[in-house]
Amino acid sequence: MTGNAQIIDRALGRIVAGYVFPQRAVEIDRAIRARLAAGEYDALDGTALCAAVTAHLQEVCPDKHLRLLWQEEARSTETEDDDAGRAAFLALLREQNQGIRRVEQLDGNIGCLDIRRIADAGEGARAIGAAMELVAQTRALILDLRECRGGSPEGAAMWCSYFFPDDQVHLNDIYERSTDSTRQFWTLSHLPAPRYLDRPVYVLTSATTFSGGEDVAYTLQALGRAELVGETTRGGAHPTGRHPVTEHITVTVPTARTTNAVTGTNWEGVGVRPDRAVAAGKALEMAHQEAIRRLS
Repeated sequence: MTGNAQIIDRALGRIVAGYVFPQRAVEIDRAIRARLAAGEYDALDGTALCAAVTAHLQEVCPDKHLRLLWQEEARSTETEDDDAGRAAFLALLREQNQGIRRVEQLDGNIGCLDIRRIADAGEGARAIGAAMELVAQTRALILDLRECRGGSPEGAAMWCSYFFPDDQVHLNDIYERSTDSTRQFWTLSHLPAPRYLDRPVYVLTSATTFSGGEDVAYTLQALGRAELVGETTRGGAHPTGRHPVTEHITVTVPTARTTNAVTGTNWEGVGVRPDRAVAAGKALEMAHQEAIRRLS
């Protein structure tokens, strides 16, 4: 088996074994192997191979989390995925201040939180609480998720919990193929900072907003707790595992699916649509002006 054939075979093995929709995995396997047999990948390597396979995966099954990724820095393929992937994710969040880029007080005593990643609810709880403490006395709050590229479902539930009075709000469910089980996510009963209640909340979105960032936006919108301002998001709703194929190539495989408690569906493939559509670059200005108008 040639190098590319071996790479694709390993990636497809992971997809067939773990993809949340087994029948679609069979269709993916058949389609990619047909292209491989036709020689479509023979002349490709590195980033070009990953880009081509990713495009073909999503052509068969338009799941934005289903990807073959190239990384320049070599990584070990020895350690299996769940523990290693989680450790890398937590390390990234530590480097990025648990995903919280900026906390501001805008004119009119409007709070603004710039969130780039959705932190783990365990390690990220103190940072999330510190940010919410700093905006606790504002008159309205803007959550800027325009550059938020994903994160933890547990962290998304924690962020959402701040905007509801207790632990009685059902947020969503996540079905996991590997265990054939469904986990419910509810608002949390205990938080490390005051809840943000009875005041307007605005969420800024863009075409970059993805995965965990979409989770927060979609959930707050569905529950009527926030007004979304900006652009329709990318559309990735499936929790995903990362599997090393080579030292430089990883396949990402959606292993679960999210179902919102209100809508009975999710944002996969369609994105989260804003209540007020505007170019991402103008979303903060619009939300700020709307908050001032509403409070005047």
